[in-house]
Formats: sequence, C-alpha cells, structure tokens
Amino acid sequence: MKYARPAFVIFVLVTVQTTLLADLDLFGTKADIVMLLPIAAGISGGRERGAIVGFIAGLSLDLVVHGTPTGFFALGYTLVGYIVGMLQAGVLRAAWWIPVVTALGGSALGEFTLAVVGKFIGLEGLFNRHLVTVCITVAVLNALLILPMMRVTKWALPVVSRSGRLVPT
Repeated sequence: MKYARPAFVIFVLVTVQTTLLADLDLFGTKADIVMLLPIAAGISGGRERGAIVGFIAGLSLDLVVHGTPTGFFALGYTLVGYIVGMLQAGVLRAAWWIPVVTALGGSALGEFTLAVVGKFIGLEGLFNRHLVTVCITVAVLNALLILPMMRVTKWALPVVSRSGRLVPT
C-alpha cells in the first residue's frame, strides 16, 4: 500500500504531461511537470529520495514518450533529484520562497542536463540556442507549480524515521 500513492502521482503527472500539456506550446517549448516530482522529493526528502523518485518518474515517462531511448529521462531526472536533494540538505527551510528558488534553478539545471545527456547519446536538436528559452520557460513554470507539488509530495511520500514514525517537514 505504501507504493500506491507515489504510483498514482506519477501516473497522473505522466498522463497530464503527455496529453494535456503536449499541445501547450509556450515560446516553442513544452512544459515538464514530471520533473517537478524529483525536485520536490529532493527538497523534502534529500538526495537519495530525490534520485530514486527521479529514476522511477523518468523511467515511467521513458516508457510513454517515443523518440528518445529508454533511460533518457530516467538518467536526467535521477541526476536532478540527487543534485537538488544534495544542495537542499544545507539549507534551512524557514522561508516559503526557498523551494520556489530551488525549483527555478533545479528545473533549468534539469533541462540543461537532459540536453547534455541527449548530446552524449546522439540525439540531435536538443543542445542549441533554443535551449536557453527552454530552460527559462520550464524553470518559471515549475517555480510557479512547486508549492502545490510540495503538498502532493508530502502526501504521496511522507518522510518516515527509522522507528516508523512520520517526521514533520
């Protein structure tokens, strides 16, 4: 039962991204809301949780999206979740805007990471001048959506201590 909530959230995010948001074109870019889940998991649960959630969410997207090799999004989202979790470990969570700034930077880094991974595996057209527009657009959209995603993440992936008690975040 503990995997039902995260699976449901990933299913909904992948479905929304590949159906509703696939037709939404902002400045020649597409939204990447699935990337929000590993960013939120990294913020709330640290680098290991961010990396694990990033891998599972990315692999789920890989299985649906055609035109990229399997593992492309899994690798990119794993790196993003890990890096965000690592950077967030030393930050005190006193202000509401810290996750917003983290999502802004993490999303831009994530899109850049996907472009670099794509370049290494031979995907054409990802690493070009348009990448700056993609990074900015996705970063701003994800920064606007991170606070609701943090609530979803706390519901789907509650932080549990070694003794089995919920840890307030």
